[in-house]
Amino acid sequence: MDFSYTDTQEEIRQAVRRLCGSFGNDYWRDCDARGAYPDAFLQAMTEAGWLGALIPEEFGGSGLGILDACVILEEINRSGGNGAACHAQMYTMAAILNHGSEEQKRRYLPRIADGSLRLQAFGVTEPNAGSNTLKLKTFAEKVDGGYVVNGQKIWTSRYFQSHMYLLIARTTPLDQVQRKTDGLTLFLVDIAKAGDALRARPIPTMINHHTNEVFIENLRLTEEDRIGEEGKGFHYLVDTLNSERLLVSSEALGDGKWFVDMASRYASDRVVFDRPIGANQGIQFPIAKAHINLQAAELMRNRAADLFDRGESCATETSMAKYLATESSWEAAEACMTTFGGFGFAEEYHVERKWKEARLFRTAPISNNLVLAQVAQHALGMPRSY
Repeated sequence: MDFSYTDTQEEIRQAVRRLCGSFGNDYWRDCDARGAYPDAFLQAMTEAGWLGALIPEEFGGSGLGILDACVILEEINRSGGNGAACHAQMYTMAAILNHGSEEQKRRYLPRIADGSLRLQAFGVTEPNAGSNTLKLKTFAEKVDGGYVVNGQKIWTSRYFQSHMYLLIARTTPLDQVQRKTDGLTLFLVDIAKAGDALRARPIPTMINHHTNEVFIENLRLTEEDRIGEEGKGFHYLVDTLNSERLLVSSEALGDGKWFVDMASRYASDRVVFDRPIGANQGIQFPIAKAHINLQAAELMRNRAADLFDRGESCATETSMAKYLATESSWEAAEACMTTFGGFGFAEEYHVERKWKEARLFRTAPISNNLVLAQVAQHALGMPRSY
């Protein structure tokens, strides 16, 4: 088995690294301090063609595979940036690409590829139905000419930075479906056209994440706004979430490598009691351990991406990749913070910003505890625990 990256993937890595070099740590620290959206960075990535990586060439994209996209996201975060805005634009379009009509593909995908249309907001989670998507309450009632939707979503990130809103709602009550996974439908909503039927309220968080509550009141949608068949939305959602988990895994790997790089350099240069602190095993062992675990997580990520690109079942593998990458990234974050000591809390070293960002991925887009429960049930055949 060949574990090496292709020449094209290495070229992608170097090109993204060069672009990120124009947006150094100070750029990201400024965005963090002001709570600002990284518009300039997103525009540069769009113009370079990276955000259209997964869109086929016939629709204006690059037609690359998921591992190629993973390399892009990994390099953004390894360069000290935050790829969340990029991964949202890259994975949400999968619902249209894989399940949309030909007319929807031709109307939206070229504009997503060239950046003139932003589809970064995805309405899934609800206040009383966190990870249990099957229990969501937002309902799309069938009426003449389409649907009327009412409900509420939470943790909808980048809503105010998007033109379109990918929304999943129930179209058949849960007690009327044969299978719990039936009766959910996916819609593509034009935010400007929706007007007052959509209201959003930012949720202040400890990181610069631009996430929101969204209130949906008598939102009228047409049949043309529906993606795929009515009632099949959950199955379409699974496709989309597999790609999201791979991209998030890659951001976590990039973060982890950034922490290891920073900690290794600082430990080699910082002299205390007349010797580099990196000469102490209490400092070097946690950094080395984090590095080892990141390497293992990268192999799992690549394995899951290979299955994804070959169209094979990969839900368990993408979840395991997400778990390993985010846990090893957090391990590296802790090792880096400890290595820097008090300076790790100082904004000028950027460690505290990245440390906060790395913690998010252990909880979102899926809790690592839920990953363990799913692996226990689906991979090991143990009783369902949730």
